[in-house]
Amino acid sequence: MAYHPFRNLGLKVLALALATLLWLTVAGEHVGERVMRVPLEFHNIPKDLEIVGDPPSSVDVRVRGSSGVISRLQPGDVIASLELGAARPGSRLIHIEAVRTPYGVEVAQVIPSTVSLELEKMASRVIPVVPALEGEPAPGFVVGRVASDPATVRIEGPESRVRQLAEATTEPVVVTGSRERVRDSVTIGLADSAVRLSTMPQSATVVVDVLPAPLEREFHGVPVRYRNLASGLRAQIQPSVAQVIVRGRREALGGLRSDTIESFVDLAGLGPGHYNLRVQVEPSQDFGVASLSPAVVDVIIK
Repeated sequence: MAYHPFRNLGLKVLALALATLLWLTVAGEHVGERVMRVPLEFHNIPKDLEIVGDPPSSVDVRVRGSSGVISRLQPGDVIASLELGAARPGSRLIHIEAVRTPYGVEVAQVIPSTVSLELEKMASRVIPVVPALEGEPAPGFVVGRVASDPATVRIEGPESRVRQLAEATTEPVVVTGSRERVRDSVTIGLADSAVRLSTMPQSATVVVDVLPAPLEREFHGVPVRYRNLASGLRAQIQPSVAQVIVRGRREALGGLRSDTIESFVDLAGLGPGHYNLRVQVEPSQDFGVASLSPAVVDVIIK
């Protein structure tokens, strides 16, 4: 078939015009450079190696291209990467040889061009879970056995950091003011962020036994005083002393005396008359009241 150079002449002219316009557009733009802070990725880390410390997460890259393209670049458009497939344990200097850029953009410089990494063999071991407690039980009570389920967890990470970690901990279990067993489900945590849990579950059920304090002391002749007596009135309490048995730790009860225990009746809002009122003991974090006799006294207000 004979060639006809003027066949589809209109389409050929249009194509030539578009090509000329595109060339003029590109040729009219200036070539520019720009320095960008871009993410640094680590590729093909051997399964038996761990990066120790805080490796850099970004680097500066100087890119070159047409001013229009350069001005529209976003940090995620350019990504630098380190190839670690052949890495070995120890202190290593690794060149950044791969930088991904959009079409029409070339890399002029990477700063720094070499990254220092500390690589270690990965290790794992089983360590106990030691629950953290918050607060103190009610006066006269103490914390007894503390149990965690699971009692141990397996951890993994850089060999040197795994060796140093002796135990896992938990979120605090609150025992403040408790008089009986406390049960709570809490998250297991590790003090070293370079080490991680390698087994499930990552939470524990913690049971804290709260028991009466092991020591009791009996005090005779504890004065029963009154509080909040209205102005101009007098009060008489019968009997005026009480017998109090307190419970607490040995060191807390060692210096306690009868006159340092604050027992009282509250006369707030009461006028002249004869009353039977309950004896109270000022709360203390050092001891709890096991028994109080008499529990009720006669009060005459005049």
